Amino acid sequence: MGAFLEKPKTDKHNETGTGNGLRFALSSMQGWRIEMEDAHCATIGLPSFLSDWSFFAVFDGHAGARVSAYCADKLLDAIINSDDELSGASNSNDPSRDTVSTAIRSGFLRLDDQLRQLPEIAAGEDKSGSTAVCALVSPKHIFLANCGDSRAVVSRNKQVALTTLDHKPTNPTEKERIQNAGGSVMIQRVNGSLAVSRALGDFEYKNVPNRDVCEQLVSPEPEIFTEERVKASDEFLILACDGIWDVMSNDELCDFVRNRMQVTDSLEAICNCVVDTCLSKVLVFVFVTFC
Repeated sequence: MGAFLEKPKTDKHNETGTGNGLRFALSSMQGWRIEMEDAHCATIGLPSFLSDWSFFAVFDGHAGARVSAYCADKLLDAIINSDDELSGASNSNDPSRDTVSTAIRSGFLRLDDQLRQLPEIAAGEDKSGSTAVCALVSPKHIFLANCGDSRAVVSRNKQVALTTLDHKPTNPTEKERIQNAGGSVMIQRVNGSLAVSRALGDFEYKNVPNRDVCEQLVSPEPEIFTEERVKASDEFLILACDGIWDVMSNDELCDFVRNRMQVTDSLEAICNCVVDTCLSKVLVFVFVTFC
């Protein structure tokens, strides 16, 4: 719930890039928050045989910036090197959907375990956490993975073709897991405190004995969505924290972006326009177009 500034900080950090048939831009802005706790990752061209793959991610931190910053730095490595599921497929430039999905899930769980072992977190000095939403874009597929209430949307033929689902404590399946772990959902929060039911970090909610890591009050397990690319009609991919989605629906944001694309070719300008329009919280917005 946290404290807020008297005036928002509207200075923006921007990045842009091109490659693998994609153009991307991102914008991050502190907004009303006392501290910038969000982070991001945008990488075109992955290591080894994945050179024609790209990776984009947004991390919405809370109770500090340590976890979100670590995730931005380490999640891609955790996925690629996750128990050889993906790296072991290096004999093929097109690993199966199941292989990639398994690697993504294992990567999230591996990263969460790495976070628990960081000295400041193990000592209880840092209790921060972070949601995470990421996209792996291969020549043939788009893989979206979400853990928390950040969101990714793919627009195709002026329609939402694929989107992640938010993990809120009030969702029936999330609420059931929380209650089975001995917790409760009050004022739409886990134990009346945390507003998301899945996140990386947040280890004070992950100490229920005799419960698997994915059966805790807060789970680090991502939900994964896959779609074949349709290059003739794929328009763009959006990843953003909940500060964007609290203001605009999927359709409203896609329409907004699409209209702006008729006015300007600058993806950076479009990103900045979105965060200014949705100014309410800490914001990170990543926008990827399919060339």
